[in-house]
Amino acid sequence: MNVQPIDLTAIVAIVMGSLTILIPVAGITARFALKPVAESIARMREGQAASQTTALLERRVALLEQQLQGMESTVGRLEDEHDFQRQLDAPR
Repeated sequence: MNVQPIDLTAIVAIVMGSLTILIPVAGITARFALKPVAESIARMREGQAASQTTALLERRVALLEQQLQGMESTVGRLEDEHDFQRQLDAPR
């Protein structure tokens, strides 16, 4: 059984020649395979941002409603006090 020496230069040349074709093909394939995944992740993040914006707006509206209720109660008390003062000032 004769063992032939390995021609390292030929093996490196074959591997490098194959890689010059395989690397661009793998890159193009990966681009088309990963593009839908990247787009879906971007849409998911946009949806989360929209839900956060909605939650923030809901909190702001709730705060405005509380302030409006406070102002309405203050106006009601002022009306009651005005009526009371008018009754005190009215001649008997």
